[in-house]
Amino acid sequence: MPVLDLRDGTRLYYKDWGSGDPVVFAHGWPLNSDMWEHQMMFLASHGHRVVAHDRRGFGRSDQPWNGYDHDTFADDLAQLLEALDLRGVTLVGYAMGGGEVTRYVGRHGSERVARVVLIGATTPKLGQSEDYPCGVPQVVFDNVRSGLMEDRPEFLRGFARLFFATGSDADDVSEGRLAHIHQMALQASLKATHDAVTACATTDYRDEIARFDVPVLVIHGERDAFVPFDATGRQAAELFPNATLKVYEGAPHGVLFTHKDRLNQDLLDFIAG
Repeated sequence: MPVLDLRDGTRLYYKDWGSGDPVVFAHGWPLNSDMWEHQMMFLASHGHRVVAHDRRGFGRSDQPWNGYDHDTFADDLAQLLEALDLRGVTLVGYAMGGGEVTRYVGRHGSERVARVVLIGATTPKLGQSEDYPCGVPQVVFDNVRSGLMEDRPEFLRGFARLFFATGSDADDVSEGRLAHIHQMALQASLKATHDAVTACATTDYRDEIARFDVPVLVIHGERDAFVPFDATGRQAAELFPNATLKVYEGAPHGVLFTHKDRLNQDLLDFIAG
């Protein structure tokens, strides 16, 4: 397996397919790079080099005790881009991966970056606070952490259904797809899964968003039951200096699967443009 040895000794698994202008993907909580299979196949088949890593603590990467914050995630991503010497990169972040790529640009600049795509992302801020009343209430994150500690496999089985939900339950989705999401989620360590909830809830990206100097495409499911559009995507499109917003009508969080053809074409068009 291709593995990058990070400076703190953590080993980071990644995929590197195809050739051409590079596209680098950052996955969502609590999944891994396998979630990008449709996008990576499509873009690699259309003349792009596609790279996706399993974030530390998730998938096939090492599972250290510490480092589950967005500064560390962004620094890990920076080491991957440096090791592969990628330039003119399109960074694509999904859910908390959107926070990761945003923090990367905030900490490391845009020298290697041509554009950014945020899909169902937690930017500009997911958690509710006094100065961000549209965010998700703290009790939601408390319940997620307690559910993980009580019965992680069963809690994540429910997450797999919420991933595709546009109402109280998952819409028409195959049992195989639900099992695939559940399997990916279970590959992560309990520590990483638990701590990353806090990172998602508390990280505020508004300062770095104001300094962005590359084009941004914001894609969000209108009925995302996991990262609500009104709490995140709507505000992100207004705050990024050079943003284009695409709202997928009636779509759930899992647009990578439910709307893969539309999403793949939107990615290809944005990269080409």
